[in-house]
Amino acid sequence: MSQPSSGRPPVVATVAETVADLERFLGDPLTSDGPFGYAAVVEHEERGELPPGAVAAVREWGFHAYMVPRELGGRLGSLEEVFAVTRSVARRNLTVAVMFGSALLGVNPVWLWGSEEQRRRVADGLLSGELACFAVSEPDHGSDLQANETTAVADGDELVLTGGKWPVGNATRGRFVTVYAQLPGRGQSLILVDKSQLAEGSWTNRPFVRTLGLRGHDLSGVDFHGARVPADAVLGRRGAGLVEVLKALQITRTAIGALSLGTMDAALRIGLRHAQDRVLYGAPIRELPVIRELLTGAHLDLLIAECTALPAARALSVAPSRMSLWSSVVKYLVPVLGEEVVLDMGRVLGARGYLAEGVASGVFQKLQRDHAIASIFEGTTHVNLHAIASQLPKVATVADRSGPGGAEILAALFDRIRDAPEWHPDGNRLQLTNATEDEITRGWGDAVAELARLTGSDTGIPDPGRPADAEELAATVAAFGARRTAFYHRIATSPPDPASTRAQRDAAEHCVHHAAACCVLSWLHNRGGQDRPADLGWLILTLQRLLGRLEPGTELSPAQLPRFEEVMTAGLDAPGYFGLASFLPADTAPIAPPSRAGV
Repeated sequence: MSQPSSGRPPVVATVAETVADLERFLGDPLTSDGPFGYAAVVEHEERGELPPGAVAAVREWGFHAYMVPRELGGRLGSLEEVFAVTRSVARRNLTVAVMFGSALLGVNPVWLWGSEEQRRRVADGLLSGELACFAVSEPDHGSDLQANETTAVADGDELVLTGGKWPVGNATRGRFVTVYAQLPGRGQSLILVDKSQLAEGSWTNRPFVRTLGLRGHDLSGVDFHGARVPADAVLGRRGAGLVEVLKALQITRTAIGALSLGTMDAALRIGLRHAQDRVLYGAPIRELPVIRELLTGAHLDLLIAECTALPAARALSVAPSRMSLWSSVVKYLVPVLGEEVVLDMGRVLGARGYLAEGVASGVFQKLQRDHAIASIFEGTTHVNLHAIASQLPKVATVADRSGPGGAEILAALFDRIRDAPEWHPDGNRLQLTNATEDEITRGWGDAVAELARLTGSDTGIPDPGRPADAEELAATVAAFGARRTAFYHRIATSPPDPASTRAQRDAAEHCVHHAAACCVLSWLHNRGGQDRPADLGWLILTLQRLLGRLEPGTELSPAQLPRFEEVMTAGLDAPGYFGLASFLPADTAPIAPPSRAGV
């Protein structure tokens, strides 16, 4: 493992500069003999351990400082930054990324609603290497937040905390515990507990839970036995705990997309390398049509996931009131895409994917096991589909009408030449519902009209040698548009019960339309100057891939695939992780992380 170019990354840097430094520091997981090399990761995974030195290494780099806002001395400038660095760690070892993600979940309520003293104390603790956790679930109640039995009874100037929380990430290793508890007569509240200030014997930890994946992660629990905490340990308003939990989850639901994107990158990289190196029937297996289809489909899914997740991460700084809907879209769609990519890369690897050695030191099995959690925590797939379904009728009523200020918000969400504005935590800016505020859905019509204008023969945007590109794009967009209009009209005029299976299917389809709009908007805001052709190929293919989720049998354009595969293959030996930057014009693509080939 190499040292950061400047010892430690600067407190304020562009997202691309930050990722470049972290990528250099962590090194190539295929060849590194450090704690983030796949060989070490697999060796210690078998023992249920983290590789020695892994956590210390990322702390040395300063990863933990991205859990603390800049205004409190940390490096968390935006959720976009957290997303980017988490993606880099996750593509090497998801367990380490989840450990810090659990800490962020635990402290977000402190940043959003805590007093100055609470924020300062927690910030100092995290910056010195402490961890935190979010103690909400209970053994008998799971996600039923109304059935919470843990109590905090007032006694003078203290609260007496009694009850058990399980399962909780970082429950044993964490010093700070944000506890969801009932204040008799006041309702559910969030309480900040500092274990270092509790009386001996007033709390105990439960044993680590054995899990399918994330081996070495602290998934355990905590019981409080009349633990006394100051009465002012309540975060925010007493009785607002349920609302605060739902709002805080909007942040981490979005950040979970980084775990999936990191896993997708690792799986696709392993599958593509194997397909190039493995020779059968006298040629590399990547020349087999079925293997080519799996690889290109997986890469398209990764691009779709990135186009969908990054604007939602930026929204925390730009338009936080939209997070209630957009975070659930990301939390549903991106892990689902990740699961499919891992499954398809398992098909590419064939028998090699079943071996705990050989290809990439046998890490593929860990990727499979670890990523299985992405669709479960911070709300299962069904929970997030229900959250989308409950908001969909109002969104549907304005799906074809642009709203005031939409252009400015969309530019801030999608223009990659600029990083997201700095986030100043304020729980009041998060909302429980978007109502009709959904610029991404409402922006489809204007975006399609702009596409048509830009791809006209007199604009110079399509490659003059490929006039069919614009026609193919128009046909794909028209197919989406026809289905989209009928879809939102039906929901607006006859909304289903949000708890019904029909509503779940509708919510899943909305996610596809949302992702399609994100792909179009990503192209529009990052197409480069008007003096040279902009690549329509990746946009055509991602839209066709998404249309195929609604209309099975939709084919990917044979005319677009060769160019797409060329860029995909070049990315295998290029610096940085796979992503849309490889397909963008040079003056719009973020700085690629300079690192060794194969990273």
